[in-house]
Amino acid sequence: MSDIFISIGNFTIKWYSVLMLLALLIGISMIMKEANKLKINENFTTNLIFWTIIFAVIGARLYYVLFNLNYYKLHPNEIIKIWEGGIAIHGAIIFGSLFIIIYTLKYKVNTLKMFDVFAPALFLGQAIGRWGNFFNQEAHGTQTTLEFLQNLKLPNFIIDGMNISGIYYHPTFLYESIWNLIGFVILIIVRKRKYLKIGTLTSLYLMWYSAGRFMIESLRTDSLMLGEFKVAQIVSIILFLIGLIIFIFTHRGSKLDDLYKEVPKKQDIKF
Repeated sequence: MSDIFISIGNFTIKWYSVLMLLALLIGISMIMKEANKLKINENFTTNLIFWTIIFAVIGARLYYVLFNLNYYKLHPNEIIKIWEGGIAIHGAIIFGSLFIIIYTLKYKVNTLKMFDVFAPALFLGQAIGRWGNFFNQEAHGTQTTLEFLQNLKLPNFIIDGMNISGIYYHPTFLYESIWNLIGFVILIIVRKRKYLKIGTLTSLYLMWYSAGRFMIESLRTDSLMLGEFKVAQIVSIILFLIGLIIFIFTHRGSKLDDLYKEVPKKQDIKF
């Protein structure tokens, strides 16, 4: 199986890049559409998306470097070589979220409201992006058998892709992609509720994704480690608890208070 989408002479585009770009474009489109529906200032939304992406990419790389610090201390020139791989979704979520918090506070826009706008798009983007790991034959699980994969009724191209150097591995990329896709569907259904509290979608995203990632991470063989513990599982526990706290906090009081579809005040946006 090739990880190359197209190659013309020395010019090569890989499947990973194509899928990440696709995930990004679909995510941006979804965010803009929902923000427009809620009558959120378009300049605010476009600026927020642009800078959130920048900080998310930086965060994804720094997070990975931090937990591989011994290597990058010896090879500091490779820190910026993000095109050679080495990013982590938790780093993107953390740094992107921090920027959203700062930016929304600056313009006095409800932070949880914007997280709610981003959450479904993030789920779908993650579901698509995980297929990039498939083409790179990375982020797979522990060794398994051909019979096990066949019993899952997987298409042959996935089974063949999980055959790496003659050994079959758990397609953890697929497990997480499906989990995220289910999460996306759940959020879209919940978003249609008449009395939907601000923060509900954010809390459900954090809890659903974190629960799945914690379980799936137990199968991963390439996890970032903190001593004997898998960093992704530690972070998943923390994010799940944050999601639970947000859910409890935002569901206090009357069902008519702090509804998701309340329209914020319009304002001029200058970065």
